[in-house]
Amino acid sequence: MINGNILREAVISAANNIDNSKTAVDALNVFPVPDGDTGTNMSMTMRAAARELSILPTGLTAGEIAAKTASALLRGARGNSGVILSLIFRGFSKALKDLVEIDSASLAKALEEGAKSAYSAVMKPTEGTILTVIRESGEEAAKLAKGNIDPVELWEKACIAAKASLDRTPELLPQLKKAGVVDAGGQGLLLVMEGMLSVFKGEGMVASGDNPVAPVQSVSAASTVNEDIKFGYCTEFIVNRVNPEPTDAVKLRAYLESIGDCVVVVDDDDIIKVHVHSNDPGNAIQAGLKYGALVNIKIDNMRYQHSNNVVEQDQLPEQTAEAEPEVAEIEKQFGFVAVCAGEGFEELFSQLGADRIVSGGQTMNPSTEDILRAVLATPAEHVFILPNNKNIIMAAEQVVPLCEKGISVLHTKTVPQGIAAMLAFDETQPSDKNHLEMMRAAGNVGTGLVTFAARDSEVNNERVRKGQILGMEDGKITVLENDPIKAGYKVARRLYKRLDASMITIYYGEESNEEQAEQLSEMIASRCSDADIAVVPGGQPIYYFTIAVE
Repeated sequence: MINGNILREAVISAANNIDNSKTAVDALNVFPVPDGDTGTNMSMTMRAAARELSILPTGLTAGEIAAKTASALLRGARGNSGVILSLIFRGFSKALKDLVEIDSASLAKALEEGAKSAYSAVMKPTEGTILTVIRESGEEAAKLAKGNIDPVELWEKACIAAKASLDRTPELLPQLKKAGVVDAGGQGLLLVMEGMLSVFKGEGMVASGDNPVAPVQSVSAASTVNEDIKFGYCTEFIVNRVNPEPTDAVKLRAYLESIGDCVVVVDDDDIIKVHVHSNDPGNAIQAGLKYGALVNIKIDNMRYQHSNNVVEQDQLPEQTAEAEPEVAEIEKQFGFVAVCAGEGFEELFSQLGADRIVSGGQTMNPSTEDILRAVLATPAEHVFILPNNKNIIMAAEQVVPLCEKGISVLHTKTVPQGIAAMLAFDETQPSDKNHLEMMRAAGNVGTGLVTFAARDSEVNNERVRKGQILGMEDGKITVLENDPIKAGYKVARRLYKRLDASMITIYYGEESNEEQAEQLSEMIASRCSDADIAVVPGGQPIYYFTIAVE
């Protein structure tokens, strides 16, 4: 049987194991563009759970450890691979709920539920990926669980099944076979499973060479209460409004602010959502009852929670210290959180009305927690999130169940799409109408990118050398060149002709300058005489030029 202490150490061991091999997993990416960060994203996601588990007291049940792991992974998820990994552990948590210890049947069910959770979140699941690896290992575990097998042996054989599944991924995805590699996400999952196996077998935690995380020793549930907690109860509920008046939420918020802090009150025609820290949750509940029936009531004793989690600061790994999220007072109906990298882009989004900028983009995917904090700090009832990168969309979507605010995640895959979306916003329209119109505007923008090949590869049967200049059109490599300006010219001209466009904006990055951007502008103007061309500093890393064509 696997108890909570063993499971805790297994998850930390898994985090160390993937961290040790993250660079090798990154290198499995077959696409030459510098975005091969699967291993890095999975490592950072796992380490979010490891940090949280390392400061928990001993003696928690397996179900409690599974739940805390899933919660930490959800908030720490980075990139699509990290989100899928967090969803796998969400399925684990569902299967292990309320269990003190884990037997073979529950462990097999956990793997199966992990696969179901991951598949359900992907609109078009692709076989030959991490999804296949978790599914096939779960299927093998389910077969084994029907016999008399120890849970440790079951997990070991599930790892063997995962390795066999991983080895078959090139047969399912031709691009993997052509490159002679296995799927990066599947490899990362195998490393996680093998890291857990080391603890299950009694061999101890895998040590991390660079950033080791280990449980804090001798932490019991009898730690000292923190005297600095001013308001001891976190109270949340929803009011199903009866005879709603426009001032209901204002009155309720005013009262709650008089008895506590961290007040969040969001309302629409039907409900009022409430969050408050106070010393008497009964008063908060009684106040809410004045405006309707209460549902989803949740009260947490924060002093008790803290006494079960607090340890001396000098015992903690430095990276565990994290400030409480800023929760802004609601001042307006709509707000915006944009993800981008580069001073020029950050300034542009701010000028367009973005309340918070989350630093991130290619190779620098922010976590769900990063985006959540930005949303909480936005003083609006409804927040539009612009990920501006296809590998950040899933992490942004995980914010929705974590926040009481209304949230619209726009599927903007590039910064130019995000800019177009913000320009299309109309404050007189409701959120759903704006969502539709903003995405329509984003869809009318073609995005050209000029970058370099991060590795030797092959694109469209043409060999790509490491360091060669790549021109991309809406995510597809279409131009191979030796000069960034020539590549930018070819990409811009192709997009201009294909889209029958009238406007071209050249954003130059940190590896290029205004003079080079002006040279590019002149080259484009010589062949696209009807185009209105603008040059703007973007300051973005990775890309010499980002070109918007519309």
